[in-house]
Amino acid sequence: MSTTTASTAAMRRGRSEEGEVAKAIESQTAQLPSDTFLWAALGAMGLSLALQMTGKRHMSLFVGQWAPAILIMGLYNKLVKLEGSE
Repeated sequence: MSTTTASTAAMRRGRSEEGEVAKAIESQTAQLPSDTFLWAALGAMGLSLALQMTGKRHMSLFVGQWAPAILIMGLYNKLVKLEGSE
């Protein structure tokens, strides 16, 4: 059975199988407390504000866009912890 066929069969049964890279990342990030992502996002917002106040507008916008991505990673991490990856 090919990998594609196995993945399709798993999805039909209502679950998908994770790749090795996803499993490795999830096992490492599962060791982080969930509030790590919250504090990182708040730090990015604070850094963005500081950059804005010093007149570095473009850098401020760049750093400010990190916060939503960090929060989404934290949400994914929390879901993996609660539901498991398999």
